[in-house]
Amino acid sequence: MIGIGEGAQSFVNAQVNSLGPNVLFIIPGSPEAQSRPVYPPQTLVLADAEAIAEQVPVVEEVAPSLNGSELMSYRGKNASASLIGATPEYLSVRSFDVARGRFMSDLDLKRNEQIVVLGSELAEQLFGNEDPLGKQVRLKDISLQVVGVMQPKGSTFGTNQDMNAFIPITTMANRIVGETSPYGTQVTFISVSIKNPDSMKAAQFQIENLLRLRHKITDEDDFTVRNQKDLMNTLGQITGALTLVLAATAAISLFVGGIGIMNIMLVSVTERTQEIGLRKAIGASQQDILAQFIIEAVILSAAGGLLGTAIGVGGVFLVAAVTPLSAGISPVTIAVTVSVSGGIGLFFGVIPAKRAAQLDPIVALRSA
Repeated sequence: MIGIGEGAQSFVNAQVNSLGPNVLFIIPGSPEAQSRPVYPPQTLVLADAEAIAEQVPVVEEVAPSLNGSELMSYRGKNASASLIGATPEYLSVRSFDVARGRFMSDLDLKRNEQIVVLGSELAEQLFGNEDPLGKQVRLKDISLQVVGVMQPKGSTFGTNQDMNAFIPITTMANRIVGETSPYGTQVTFISVSIKNPDSMKAAQFQIENLLRLRHKITDEDDFTVRNQKDLMNTLGQITGALTLVLAATAAISLFVGGIGIMNIMLVSVTERTQEIGLRKAIGASQQDILAQFIIEAVILSAAGGLLGTAIGVGGVFLVAAVTPLSAGISPVTIAVTVSVSGGIGLFFGVIPAKRAAQLDPIVALRSA
């Protein structure tokens, strides 16, 4: 149970880290609007991202993006692609890598070039074993030339990053989405990488003040800045609570197992009355009998703990094989679980041991 909880924590940490190191995310709409079922208004524009890059000194790179979803086709083959109108900085800010070809450049943005960089799985669905570089794919009523294919990225929080199609943000805004903001090219959100992890709070404060000035905000913010570390801490608390719930479930099983050990030892005392009486008749003290049965209970439960640990570790690796969770279990956890198993035997073995130690040797031999 603890191994599954630790695997969930490792999985969540990996998902957050895959978003990019030291990244702030700026999302349209106030924090209150994010919790509402109505989609928040699109209040961020490309000029906001450019202002952040120019005026916030602790910022390393800024990557605005305009997202959408459309059907992409090539010679009768269709695939539902997650469109990302991006800039060249998206590659480094979000920790993506190009496997073949190239990514978009600043010149592509200036010229509104009709190019696309495909995710690895999207390229495979459309082209199979054919080399996609230089080919033309159809999107709505326009053709886009494939200039690159990305390295496999996997899924992040349920979104398959390998089904992405990266298009210059200007082309995305002008040819696919259309201008929907009177203040310029709208963006879905802005990713900001910070030079120093210690400057995350300062960067967040400066960005919030800058956007308030640009948007002339006097009351409620029309944007939300989310810190990657805060997100990791929040998700860590959730997975930590999950681990505690799983540990509590395991504790119930341990309690039931302890009662089973106590019952077995009580039956053992009854069946071994003659042995106890004989030992006490030849000089064994109550402490000797007490120690004998306590040691037996501890050995019994510790052996069960070792066997259960072996099965549990195998179960953790089995869960990791069939789910996205990683196989996370530490040697300390194994040592603690075996120790707890032995402690359960010690605790529940005391009552049968006391009962055996208090037997009268004459009565024990006579009853046998």
